[in-house]
Amino acid sequence: MQFRMLGPMEVVDAGGVVGLGGTKQRATLGLLLLQANKVVATSRLMNALWGVDDAPATARKILQNAIYGLRGALDRRDDEREPGAATLLTQPPGYMMRVDPEQVDLHVFHKEAARGREQLARGTAESAAATLRDALALWRGPVLADLVEAGIQWPELAAVESTRLDVMEDFFDAQLACGRHHAVLAELETMVQAEPLRERSCSQLMLALYRCGRQVDALNAYSRVRSVLVESLGLEPGRGLQQLQQAILVQDPALSLPEPGARGVLVGQADPVQPPPPQQPHPAPWAGEIGPGTPTSREATAPGPASAPSADGQRVLHQRGTDGPEPGRRTGPERRRVSVLSVRTRLAPSLADGISQDLDALLEGTGRLVKEQVERFGGTVTAAIGSVSLALFGLDGPSEDAARQAVLAALAIRGVFDVAAEPDSAAVQLSVQASVTTGEVLLRRRGPDEAPTVVGSVLDESQVMLAKVPDGEVRVCDAVRRASEHAVLYRLSSPSPAGWQPLGVREEGADGEPHGPGGGSEAYELDILRGLVKHAQRRGVPHLVTVLGERGTGKSRVLREFERWVTVRGTKVRAIGVRVPPPADDPCKLAAPTHILSAYCGIKAGDDVPVARALLAREVRSLYHSERTSAGLVSLLTHLIDVVGADIDDVFGELRLTEVLDAWVQVLQEAARREPLVLCIDDLHLADDVVVDAVEKLVETVGSGPLFVVVGARTELLRRRPGWAGGKSHATTVTLDMPERVTNEQLVELLLSAARGEDTQSYT
Repeated sequence: MQFRMLGPMEVVDAGGVVGLGGTKQRATLGLLLLQANKVVATSRLMNALWGVDDAPATARKILQNAIYGLRGALDRRDDEREPGAATLLTQPPGYMMRVDPEQVDLHVFHKEAARGREQLARGTAESAAATLRDALALWRGPVLADLVEAGIQWPELAAVESTRLDVMEDFFDAQLACGRHHAVLAELETMVQAEPLRERSCSQLMLALYRCGRQVDALNAYSRVRSVLVESLGLEPGRGLQQLQQAILVQDPALSLPEPGARGVLVGQADPVQPPPPQQPHPAPWAGEIGPGTPTSREATAPGPASAPSADGQRVLHQRGTDGPEPGRRTGPERRRVSVLSVRTRLAPSLADGISQDLDALLEGTGRLVKEQVERFGGTVTAAIGSVSLALFGLDGPSEDAARQAVLAALAIRGVFDVAAEPDSAAVQLSVQASVTTGEVLLRRRGPDEAPTVVGSVLDESQVMLAKVPDGEVRVCDAVRRASEHAVLYRLSSPSPAGWQPLGVREEGADGEPHGPGGGSEAYELDILRGLVKHAQRRGVPHLVTVLGERGTGKSRVLREFERWVTVRGTKVRAIGVRVPPPADDPCKLAAPTHILSAYCGIKAGDDVPVARALLAREVRSLYHSERTSAGLVSLLTHLIDVVGADIDDVFGELRLTEVLDAWVQVLQEAARREPLVLCIDDLHLADDVVVDAVEKLVETVGSGPLFVVVGARTELLRRRPGWAGGKSHATTVTLDMPERVTNEQLVELLLSAARGEDTQSYT
């Protein structure tokens, strides 16, 4: 008779699979086999089957029946019973499963795993790989998979699963020592993805990728596990993993396959790799790079920074002007923590239409404007390719302020180009994106007349983050946010590690308010909104402000900057902003109310329906003492949450939209009584009439608390609703006139002036 635990519970004899009965009976046998040939107390069995406090009064009787059933299934007639057959014994204070260990696959697995480890320790990697492969082949799925699926969670099961992972890592070590990095690569990638906190398997994956010629992927694997460790536990990777990363960066020969007959290099063993200084010649400059002092097609050749890809694909940056070692002396790599600013300034090809200059000259101008702002905050532009510039802060020495300087430089760069091209304008010709990351790099100084080299995976991390930044925005990683939040105000725009958006500088202005980004041609309208919201909060009354303007007048910018200002103030005010999508993108007509309700309740885009409903119910119930009232509102607003991604008729049925939106109005008014609430709703003219009615109702009731609603709309709204906000004592309309638009010629002149090295202050 064989007992199989490494997968669904099975007992097999010569006649086939033995029937074991229901879950309680199978669970009893599973626990006894985990403690094979040991007495398991009755109380331990009862706690395992029902939990410490949940056992029914008849639990002992049920357990006895399970034991009786198991004996009937396992025992044979006396004349058929084999010597040494498994027996379930009653032995105080409980029961014992007496069984030959060779009959239990779990015991066989442990024995074979121990034998494989001994072979690995002796250096016989081929034998170890075969033995460990056989041990792992015993597994048919998670240990006692059928019981786990039924809700069983025992510490013993977790321990067995952990042992399996350890043996898999031993097997990978043996395979790598045999030179089979290609064969184990897929399994390693799967394991690291499923178990991102296991540093040993991550190091094995890095080594396998490196030996497969995928050095960049190997370093990216290190970056991923480091991010998980920092975000989840606040820990840096262990010293062994850090040394492996450094060895890959310098292409340490010790990472290569051992010579035939030599003992293999096994990742995770003692004596970690010590990377020696590389002896390869100085790499050639990176073609197409633009940076401080770099010659262009229009300038004479002069020494300047350069950047080249290293042999392993990692970006290598060269910078002149830093202090070097003694003449003629080479030094080893020096680790230094820096902040990395990546900026993309994309020009529309139509910008050069009708003028003699080509886009290359305009691109050079944008690069120089970026360089000016970077150097203004103490950074160095180390490379530029096409529309992307890369700058480092903290190269000259340890600086606790490097992260703050990098973020302020990013905001300044965005500000310069925001002046040049208004995002709401019909003539947008230039878009800006910026990301800021921080991490360690290797700085190698070669001599006073040679450029030092900077190498690090953080440079690639910065590029990956930049690709996810929306146009016109700046994003920073969590480490940068923590290092600079004493000087910069942030908000979390997405749950990803790179989801932090800087809002402005944490400084006190003349009016006692922190500065935020903004100003410019809309400063007067912003002042009006600021004064009105302060008045509404002091008086505790609702207020509706309509910002009217056609395309290109900057109404969307006014709403964005006002929302940022409210957030930057740091007072206990809840600010929620939303833009009404076009009807074609919102067939349900409810995207704006749904977004506002979701933001108030803390519902995120990736939350499934049960989670969203639970968050909604929690927030609504916190506003009302009456369970009946809150339950009725939740039942209505649940339809508003469920309508996301669904057919409106399937969700609402016979229910009218007005009933749901009336509940939406009631909850937001009650929320404003608890804390000041600011809603910024842009493009209201695109909303359906039923949504427009609901927005107007929000501020109709005097005494509903400091609920401040700002809507942006084109004059089309007044044509649809001639009496919009008319006659209401708590309503204001601000009309924006069409500003003098920045023409293509003016933007081109700004960029060409920068390319010629002229003063651009009058433009910016």
